[in-house]
Amino acid sequence: MSTCLIIGASRGIGRELARQYAADGWRVIGTYRGGADAAPLAALCARALAADVLAEGWAAALGRELGDEVLDLVIINAGIAGPITSQPEAPGRDTFDAVMHTNVLASMQLIPVIADRLPAAGKLAVVSSRMGSIGTASDASWWLYRASKAALNSVLKSASITLGARGVVCMALHPGWVQTDMGGPDAQLRVPDAVSSLRRVIAAANRSHNGRFLNYNGEQLEW
Repeated sequence: MSTCLIIGASRGIGRELARQYAADGWRVIGTYRGGADAAPLAALCARALAADVLAEGWAAALGRELGDEVLDLVIINAGIAGPITSQPEAPGRDTFDAVMHTNVLASMQLIPVIADRLPAAGKLAVVSSRMGSIGTASDASWWLYRASKAALNSVLKSASITLGARGVVCMALHPGWVQTDMGGPDAQLRVPDAVSSLRRVIAAANRSHNGRFLNYNGEQLEW
């Protein structure tokens, strides 16, 4: 049985990833932040683990909880939007720290912890956003969020160089405009449909996809 670790699995895309992978026979380990999310996630997953990505030492603590687990797939889904802006506006220090710590630092702290638990042919995916593409940027909305996802893409690309040498396939994924708390009810994609598409992309990925930025329909996106 294959094992999948999902960081940020208590709601939205993360929760649906956990549900679909578990329904498909995977052994799912999902993380949650708040205590109220523990029981619902435990009903879906083989293991539900507390992990607050803003807490000092959270990644090392999660590593101890994981023990000797071999992780065939790791999906880092935790993320926040921050202020919704239409043009460049200076964020406050606390706001900047919350967004960058959640969207960037968390992955930088976790990847070294789980690296040796990923076998050859294992896969690592970060849920990024097309808004993180510098090459295709055409407006200045969501300024801080865009910066955080561009930074996350850089983190993933760097990780793909070292992990890819061991046969691990690393990818950044754009889930589309999805009907989540962040995307809103008018978004293009329902959560189950977006997740099904992401799972197809992950399943089809091979060593030629290592270090790539992929859309939910499988097309390669520009960094």
